[in-house]
Amino acid sequence: MVSDDILSLLAARRGHFRLESGHHGELWLELERLCLRPERVRPFATELARQLVANRVEAVCGPMNEGSFIALLVAEAMGVEFTYAERVPATGRTGLFTVDYRVPAPLRPILRGRRVAIVNDVINAGSAVRGTYADLLAIGAVPVTLASLVVLGDSAARLADGWGIPLVALAQQANPLWEPAACPLCAAGEPVSQ
Repeated sequence: MVSDDILSLLAARRGHFRLESGHHGELWLELERLCLRPERVRPFATELARQLVANRVEAVCGPMNEGSFIALLVAEAMGVEFTYAERVPATGRTGLFTVDYRVPAPLRPILRGRRVAIVNDVINAGSAVRGTYADLLAIGAVPVTLASLVVLGDSAARLADGWGIPLVALAQQANPLWEPAACPLCAAGEPVSQ
């Protein structure tokens, strides 16, 4: 089964973690290790690309770091241009989603008016794809699909539905997330892991 094969590539830890979005969760994936052996990931990226063809994608954009590696492999398999969005601190925001993503200045004109697939490795709360989507809109790109090797929980589906674009994922897994004030792990006195 494809989803089991993908999930076997992900090194996971259980504990109490603060995610990039600001949410707390009990699952941490060592995504930095996903592309250590690109030949193991390439078939999954190729399958993701195959499923994206119907969306008439003209370019692929992936959030840096790990998501951009999958986006690059997908763009290569589709024969379309590859771009990425870099993580930048959001100015003046506190709480959840305090990080933005920006496409580098030289790549911004390339995406204007183009049909773009946002491709990531794993989507959990959706911080990276949310920031990428917002910046693509700001530069006049047309996001046409959200895609990921793995989707954890239901945040990605809610985002794609809200944006009116399809979600394509090769594997899905339930994964609870909590706002810090509602975190049962915090309430139980479990310290946040590093």
